[in-house]
Amino acid sequence: MPATIVTASAAALIAGPAAGMLGYRQLKRTAHARKLRITAPHGIEESGFVRIGGIDQWISVRGDDRANPVILEIHGGPGASNHIFLPRTRGWEQHFTVVRWDMRGAGHTFAAHGPDGQGEFTLDRLYEDALEVTDHIRSRMGIDKVLLVANSFGTAIGLRLARNHPERYSAYVGTDQNINGGGRDRSAHDALLERLRAAGKRKDLAAARAMGPDPAAWTPEQWSARAKIVVTSDPLTYATMKTVVVRSLWFSPRHTLRGLRSYMGAMTFSEQVGPEAVTIDEWAEGTDFALPFFVFQGAHDVLTPPAPARAFYEAVTAPAKDFALIEDASHFASFRHPDRFLELLLTRVRPTVAA
Repeated sequence: MPATIVTASAAALIAGPAAGMLGYRQLKRTAHARKLRITAPHGIEESGFVRIGGIDQWISVRGDDRANPVILEIHGGPGASNHIFLPRTRGWEQHFTVVRWDMRGAGHTFAAHGPDGQGEFTLDRLYEDALEVTDHIRSRMGIDKVLLVANSFGTAIGLRLARNHPERYSAYVGTDQNINGGGRDRSAHDALLERLRAAGKRKDLAAARAMGPDPAAWTPEQWSARAKIVVTSDPLTYATMKTVVVRSLWFSPRHTLRGLRSYMGAMTFSEQVGPEAVTIDEWAEGTDFALPFFVFQGAHDVLTPPAPARAFYEAVTAPAKDFALIEDASHFASFRHPDRFLELLLTRVRPTVAA
């Protein structure tokens, strides 16, 4: 997720919100808090810090029935905790127990330790953390496997987890699926240039051309700047960023104003690992998966376009697999249309998990 876009959109709200705006925010946060209450007799609602990879990291476990399949979310960003989307995804918790983990450099984990307390901050460290979180949840819930659901930046970690450890995961579900191809695929770059030409955005066009199509050649600053250009070049993506992401952040019942500042600081801090992720060559790492494999992608995603995700999916060998496009969605498809995403989980994924 481009931290620069979220920061720019939310900064004005946080810097000097009017009294009326704060009052409305509190009303919405109170309503969301009521919505999030879990009162079912067999439900579970836990949150707190767990020692993972040498530092305390925030994990929440929520669901209406402990007997339901357990989802482990691997969030995007980098540094963009999914906890802001709790009210939007409350319906998921009626059918699954959902584990949300704030990686080092994200959310409550970042807030607790600050930028100097995140320890080693590399893609390999995040991957090892994810394995520790997986084993913690398997032990805590008394289960052999969890359902792995990764979005955006998190899919780079998710694919590695699914490839290497099918003994820990019942299935893999990727959304906003990144397929890094070693710089060979320039279709997203060409599409960006065409959108910028059509819109007459000469300055952004020149900047995009200067950076070139290979993300492995970009600096962290260029990686962030390019994400901003991509988002603002597409009306659907930009609208989703403002109406889904920023509104979820602003009205989150789990984040104070100070928490919102920390949330945005985490994304800025975590951008340093983004360029490392785009150097991955998913094709070289392998298309053989020993577990069910699913990709549910926004039909109009310009950040992680559906065409490379579809091509990779077609090459995958797996015990079961499926691919679906979510219409009227760009990036953040599962959060723009959480009910549609849930329907895909229930009709296409859960039968394989229960089999």
